[in-house]
Amino acid sequence: MAQKGVQLDRETFSCSICLDLLKDPVTIPCGHSYCMNCIKTHWDEEDGKKLYSCPQCRQTFTPRPVLVKNTMLAVLVEELKKTRLQAAPADHCYAGPEDVACDVCTGRKLKALKSCLQCLVSYCEKHLHSHNSAAPFRKHKLVEPSKKLQENICSRHDEVMKMFCRTDQQCICYLCSVDQHKGHDTVSAAAERTERQRELEGSRQKLQQRIQDREKEVKLLQQEVEAINHSAGQTVEHSEKIFTQLIGLIDKRRSDVKQQIRSQQETEVSRVKELQEKLEQEITELKRKDAELEQLSHTEDHTQFLHNYPSVSALSQSTHSSSINIRPLRFFEDVTAAVSELRDKLQDILRDTWTNISQTETEVDVLLSNPEPKTRAGFLKYSQEITLDPNTANEYLLLSDGNRKVTVMIQQQSYSSHTDRFTRCCQVLSRESLTGRCYWEVKWRGRGVYVAVAYKNISRTGNWNECGFGNNDKSWSLMCLNNSYQFMYNNLQTPVSGPPSSRIGVYLDHRAGVLSFYSVSETMTLLHRVQTTFTQPLYAGLCFQVRRSPSLPDSLTST
Repeated sequence: MAQKGVQLDRETFSCSICLDLLKDPVTIPCGHSYCMNCIKTHWDEEDGKKLYSCPQCRQTFTPRPVLVKNTMLAVLVEELKKTRLQAAPADHCYAGPEDVACDVCTGRKLKALKSCLQCLVSYCEKHLHSHNSAAPFRKHKLVEPSKKLQENICSRHDEVMKMFCRTDQQCICYLCSVDQHKGHDTVSAAAERTERQRELEGSRQKLQQRIQDREKEVKLLQQEVEAINHSAGQTVEHSEKIFTQLIGLIDKRRSDVKQQIRSQQETEVSRVKELQEKLEQEITELKRKDAELEQLSHTEDHTQFLHNYPSVSALSQSTHSSSINIRPLRFFEDVTAAVSELRDKLQDILRDTWTNISQTETEVDVLLSNPEPKTRAGFLKYSQEITLDPNTANEYLLLSDGNRKVTVMIQQQSYSSHTDRFTRCCQVLSRESLTGRCYWEVKWRGRGVYVAVAYKNISRTGNWNECGFGNNDKSWSLMCLNNSYQFMYNNLQTPVSGPPSSRIGVYLDHRAGVLSFYSVSETMTLLHRVQTTFTQPLYAGLCFQVRRSPSLPDSLTST
């Protein structure tokens, strides 16, 4: 109650013109009191009218009243100051460099509490009370303090910009709407703000969804790191147990395998953590962007909202994958299998098996859900050069062009005897094993060809079901005829539709278990996709189904 009384005294002894305590108070004939300089300046402006009025009650006087200092009021004001009823504000109430200052305060200015869009003036708490005390000012639009009130004024007409031109995407005043913007699509700034507010909310929802997606991906990546470390640890442990039995024979190889596993583990963990850090940085940036949008959504000044909206609302494109899928994890199991094979085949370790182990280790890959390419240029980034292995070629197949082309011949070719050669099926395997992400193309002509991938341990001397590509669980094959396709696996045939093409593209993501066949022309047309789990390295395969000696040779080239 005492505080309320102090406020009443301040208002009683304040000049309604400068809104500060009376200085050299004078009382005019109507009974209202003002600072001598304030009322003098006011009447000086009315000298041309020869009619002088009271700023508060509007009563007029003729002639101009003589101003005489009101000594009683002067004494009361001095007493008010002495009793510290006009207490100085605390330091934190004064406006700093970053604050919006009260435009009415004299001397050291206080922080503004509100800005008036009609008056284009910012008020502290005391002067805001005086502003709101006047009935005509009560309907004025008050907003949070702003240093940019002048941006609300039309530079052409010196009017408040309350309209928005959708044609030119800018704020305008009413005079602009009937002048240079005549005939344009114009609405009130409030109406445009409402529309943009809806768009802003939609942007915030998208941002929040992206934040949630990235947080999920970060969690999945953390699980991936743990799985890599766990798998690597188990692999080292199993390898150590196996190599203990081979001490003296492959001691040097044991050290090499261990070193390669650890090196690959560090590489893959580093790769995953790098992506994890990038996603966390993106989350931070998205949250910052969301905070900016939230702050903008609470801006009460329509014009400021529309000024800032274009620069704040735009969403940057994500540089990362839209999702991360963790598939069944087998990071180093191939290494363990290869080491086990070493134990059983000691005589071949230094010649053949060691190469397979080293290759398996260096191709360990962490699946981070790289999307399958959409264009031929994208596939060619994973291009794998394929050469055919003469030791696997059937005796009716002729290899040429550096073992990159195969032709079906009428006469039997003179190949040396080899355990890897297909004896019953007219087919051949590649020399290269395929364990990562790779892509190759097959250009063919003739009556038809089987484009396939197979495990190395597919039968070489058995019947068609045992060694034919697509007729067992060790191979996958796309049979290409002039006007049709069929996919084959484990002796099951699946009709495939697609445009005829003399060029077939094959995309393999061994870790993800994806095998795709494409018809290659001006565009890439997906013919068939396999989603499975590959347990061994794969080899590219080509096959001709020859029931009797062909009258014309078929040919096929791997590119």
